[in-house]
Amino acid sequence: MAMCAVMLQILKSRSGCGAWGRLLQRQSSSGVYSSVHAFNEAEIREKLQAFPGGSIDLLKQDSGIAVLTVNNPSRMNALSGGMMVDLEERVNELENWTDGKGLILCGAAETFCSGSDLNAVRAISNPQDGMKMSMFMQNTLTRLLRLPLISVALVEGRALGGGAELTTACDFRLMASDSVIQFVHKHMGLVPGWGGGARLVRIVGSQNALKLLGGALKVDPKLGLQIGLADGVVEDAQTVEAPGSHLEQAEKWLGTYIKGPAPVIQAVKKVVLSGRELPLSEALKTEMGVFGTVWGGPANLQALASKSKHK
Repeated sequence: MAMCAVMLQILKSRSGCGAWGRLLQRQSSSGVYSSVHAFNEAEIREKLQAFPGGSIDLLKQDSGIAVLTVNNPSRMNALSGGMMVDLEERVNELENWTDGKGLILCGAAETFCSGSDLNAVRAISNPQDGMKMSMFMQNTLTRLLRLPLISVALVEGRALGGGAELTTACDFRLMASDSVIQFVHKHMGLVPGWGGGARLVRIVGSQNALKLLGGALKVDPKLGLQIGLADGVVEDAQTVEAPGSHLEQAEKWLGTYIKGPAPVIQAVKKVVLSGRELPLSEALKTEMGVFGTVWGGPANLQALASKSKHK
């Protein structure tokens, strides 16, 4: 009875989940930097929008899978300043998609992304503007990774520099058989600035990250699978054995992990997010709070009625 009373109280406070729930909610819908860090988002947005070209296209499907496309094929899908702002706006839209379960991030014309457009880079090449752009993109890509959606980057062609960083802002990465991920930053006299270095260490470990960054190594699917940067390979759509286009294969692959109602899949992502980003004690409290949002919910009651646990 006492446990029931506790759970009832949790269910009454689904929207809050206590201090830890508020912390997770605040983390998920905000980035790393704010005015406390002397970050003026409106100022950097204005500067970035002065360099138009290309677009970030979003397609939300009835299946619960959204497709986010980097679309600037004439420049190998390099991100213009305007596209950086577009990306932030698309992330904001996805944060408010209550029916969403999964996300595929890809590039137009069978090329993933070649990083930032050099026209914009040259115009904001002073350290102050560079750091502001870095803060803007770190905020955006952190929010992208924190979306309550299970995400996968579909890498076709090349993912270079900032494009390689973009792949690390997804939960998983699928590579086409002829694709390459390469952190070419050192060739430009730089290091990753969009959070890709820190995320890379968490994905492949510090030693592999040093090799990829220090050696600017070209990661093909074989090496990607070996070090854990890639989670699968999509087959050439022109071969007889290929079960559909690369995008169709990615949707099928992702579908394995998003079967079920959106609130349950989103809860799964929130639990993993808290375990990844919070201290253990806070992650445990968050998990309990998220558990309370689905306990006694429609999916839980239906499963109990059908005794689906052992099916």
